[in-house]
Amino acid sequence: MPTPDDLVFLLDVDDTLLDNDRFGDDLAARLERDFGASERDRYHALYEARRDEVGYADYLGALQAFRDGNDREDQLLQMSGFLLDYPFAERLYPRALEAIAHLRTLGTVGILSDGDIVFQPRKIHRAGLWDAVDGKVLVYVHKERMLDAMQKHFPASHYVMVDDKPKLLAAMKRVLGDRLTTVFVRQGHYAAASDNASVTPPPDHAIAHIGDLCNLTMSDIRTLAHATGDSSLRTAATPEAS
Repeated sequence: MPTPDDLVFLLDVDDTLLDNDRFGDDLAARLERDFGASERDRYHALYEARRDEVGYADYLGALQAFRDGNDREDQLLQMSGFLLDYPFAERLYPRALEAIAHLRTLGTVGILSDGDIVFQPRKIHRAGLWDAVDGKVLVYVHKERMLDAMQKHFPASHYVMVDDKPKLLAAMKRVLGDRLTTVFVRQGHYAAASDNASVTPPPDHAIAHIGDLCNLTMSDIRTLAHATGDSSLRTAATPEAS
């Protein structure tokens, strides 16, 4: 059984640790090359419909639906390889792995992501993120609804969630309250669309790039936690105090 840690960092994946927008652009370009612009648009329509239905980005499910009405079997079979073997390690944001390594000097680091049970874990493996956090990976359909399960996997007195979606951070904060420090990373199209939106409660902290976490200290965490009313870290043993 896991033993409680003083501090757990939870990191989102898409547009937080890796540039999923660039993957989307590459996917669109490949679809247009192999099937034409109209079929590319049909895939995206199926993808959006599938996301509305299941609540997460289901690239493989959309590809399965895309197969109906498409007789280019050779290209379709190659599309599955494109998705499953995509070089996600090349899409990591600058200093993403360095940021993970730095956070591991301050506490436990895990990945908390939304997604399906096949493609999203594959993406995390292909990006090198699974190994970077020693397999401490959770993937849910709606991670903000699975905080009880998350706490059983990662017991801690305080959590820090890093994500590119302020609304999701607010939803988690409403559940965990002062035990959670939220960090909004301004990367990707979701962050750009919501950067000026009014969210309650707002993120506790914002950074421009994931690599900025390399500058985070335990003193910063204590200050943020104190500002939210959580005193659980004030006497925690840290590398700074050793």
